[in-house]
Amino acid sequence: MALSYKTRRRLSLLILLMGMPAYIALAWWIMSLFARPSLWLEFAIYVILGILWALPLKAIFKGVGQADPDAPRDET
Repeated sequence: MALSYKTRRRLSLLILLMGMPAYIALAWWIMSLFARPSLWLEFAIYVILGILWALPLKAIFKGVGQADPDAPRDET
């Protein structure tokens, strides 16, 4: 089932405002469970985690910044 443009915009806003801080806190908490790795390894882990959150949500974010394709066109 394909999501409408308006639904994808609302979901993306919800994910960015509520999901991202929760994901950041979760990643931070998981990293605190282990002994602190070297600076470069820690940086690599955070980069990988920063990319991984977006992969399953790519379909929701795709095209959200564009104009609404379902809106009626104003031809003058």
